[in-house]
Formats: sequence, structure tokens, C-alpha cells
Amino acid sequence: MDIKDLIQAFTEVFGVEPDATFFSPGRINLIGEHTDYNGGHVFPAAITLGTYGAARKRDDQLLRFYSGNFEHLGIIEVDLQDLVFKKEDNWTNYPKGVLKFLQEAGHTIEAGMDVYVFGNIPNGSGLSSSASLELLIGIIAEELFELKLNRIDLVKIGKQTENEFIGVNSGIMDQFAIGMGANKQAIYLDTNTLEYELVPLDLGDHVVVIMNTNKRRELADSKYNERRAECETAVTELNALLSIETLGELDEVTFDEYAYLIKDANRLKRARHAVSENQRTLKAKDALVAGDLKKFGRLVNASHVSLEHDYEVTGIELDTLAHTAWEQAGVLGARMTGAGFGGCGIAIVQKDKVDSFTENVGRIYTEKIGYAPDFYIAEIAGGSRVLSRK
Repeated sequence: MDIKDLIQAFTEVFGVEPDATFFSPGRINLIGEHTDYNGGHVFPAAITLGTYGAARKRDDQLLRFYSGNFEHLGIIEVDLQDLVFKKEDNWTNYPKGVLKFLQEAGHTIEAGMDVYVFGNIPNGSGLSSSASLELLIGIIAEELFELKLNRIDLVKIGKQTENEFIGVNSGIMDQFAIGMGANKQAIYLDTNTLEYELVPLDLGDHVVVIMNTNKRRELADSKYNERRAECETAVTELNALLSIETLGELDEVTFDEYAYLIKDANRLKRARHAVSENQRTLKAKDALVAGDLKKFGRLVNASHVSLEHDYEVTGIELDTLAHTAWEQAGVLGARMTGAGFGGCGIAIVQKDKVDSFTENVGRIYTEKIGYAPDFYIAEIAGGSRVLSRK
């Protein structure tokens, strides 16, 4: 969507031109899945799919929201003094949460605003449309009300919205990747300390292909919170003899030595994934920096195996995509990405093999699952930003 289209769409809905236009990306995670809330490392990157916004400051206390993706809902109106979660307010609960927590952090939002949003992230795909929207609203408020915001503080407010307002017990990776993304670079992030490193994403003659299962998943309703609780219980059990706050503090050797303290077979598998996936992420970053793309690809494959068998968050759709991708010519690696239970996978594919890859994987998936997947090439892009000002 270009800026002209964005301004025109806003004007058609609200009858006036916007003060500014904005873009907030989606994200993929190359490796490091379900490690962010376990105090481990993640390796995400912002992408060119995302959420566009246009906004105008009002001179009253009314917030008016309109989504080009949910035109049937029309304009949803909310009073600035009434920022509480209401199911009937649908997608606008995300903006309400961000504005509420911005105010609680001491930022002055003295008036309402008109906001138009349009996203081209496939709905329920696991490319993090909710975090994209949260950061979009944050930069809209920053621009319209001249807030002095530290970007990492805004990232934390996005996470707070997800956890405390929406009720999803997710980690900080999505908001961090979206807020801090950089062109052609992935973010190697320690979720425990928020120390990060921008790593050039040089895949040579390969591209990242996003594979969408087209099986919708609602994060809040999935087993996400259950997995988190299993890992937290495992930490408690390990602390009979260790002194750790998260599984991300352990390497595989130490975990192996003390794993007998975990009393339940499922919890043991969940914890083993969290520890091994964190170590794989360290190795994957080193492989990428060293230019060893084959090793990087093997680690990506190993990530899926662990998510399938130890963490059990894949399902037949994601497994079919990954397993079929592994058999195709020109594929370095493939795995599920995001929370799982549907959503998307990624594959690192030789550029000149992309057409045959999508044709073969698409055909086999459709035969087995009964409906077709979708494929997108992921271009790695910058973080949430202002596009234009009036």
C-alpha cells in the first residue's frame, strides 16, 4: 500500500486528511522458538509485510478506529477515559491497551484521534500481526502527541498490552523485532537481558520463503500458556539443587546432569526443548556470521524436530510443510515459526528453485491436508516508522 492510497483511504472514512502515515512490520523468527519467555536467545527479523496506519489528532476525547481489513465493523468509537478491555470492541483492544499503558507510564495523551489501519499480514498466520499493531499505535501516539519515547520502552509497553490487557502470556521477541528491526539484518537478542546484536542476513543466493498453512490459530486459545506453565514448573523442580531463574541459563550438559529432578515426562521434554533450542540459536548465529549456510540450515531443521517431538506445538499442517520442504532440491532448511498449532513455517530456498519448491510443496500439502498453503518471499525490512507527515 503506498502513501497516496493510505491518505485516500483515511480521507474516505473520516472526511479529512490525516496528520501523518505510518508502517509497522510483521516478523519472522529464523530460529529460537518458545525460548523468549524461557530466558533464552531468539533470532528474529522484521519483514516487508506489516500494518499500515494513518492518523489525525482530534480536539475532543474520542478515539475513532477503522480497519480496512474489517470494513464490516465500521468505525469503532472509544472514549479516551474508558480504556478497558471489552470483547465487543474487537481488534481495538490492542490500541486501547497501548494507550492505557502509555498514560500509566507518565506520557500525556490529552486528546482523541482518528486512526485508519490496514494490514497485509495474513490473519492468524503467526507473523505477529498483533505486535505489529501494538507498535503501530505506539508510534502514532509518539508522533501525534510529541511523546519522548525510548523505543525499547515502547517495545515493553507492547508486551505489557499482550500480557496484561489481552491476556496472552507471551515473551518480548515479537515487539522487539518489530520495534527494533533493521534493513537486511536479523536481531540476535538475549531475552533475559535485552542485550542485542544486529547480524547481517546474508543468505547468498537463497531467500526466505514463508509457508502459510492457512490453518488459523488464535494464540490466546492455544496451548501457549500451558507450555509456559510447564517450563516454569520445571525450573522450580530443577531449583531443588540449582539456582536458576530461567531455562535459558542452562547449557545441554548441565541440563542433562540435573534433568532427573523433573518429575514428569512431558515437563522434561518441554524443558529439554527450551535448553537445546537456546543452544541451537547461539550456534546458528555463529554459523551465519561465519558464512556456513549449510550448518545454519541443519540447525533450522533441528529446531523443527525439537518443536515437533519435545515441545509438541507443530501439528500435521506444519509438519507436512517442513518434512516436504526438507525433500526439495535447493532447500537449506525449513521449520515452523511462531507459536505453532497452525500459522506459518519458513524455508531457506535457492532463488532459482523457488518456483519448483512452491509447486511441489503446495501440491503434496494440498493432497494430504485438503486445502492449499500460500507462499511469500520474505524481504527483511526496517522497524516501525513514520512514512509521511502533512
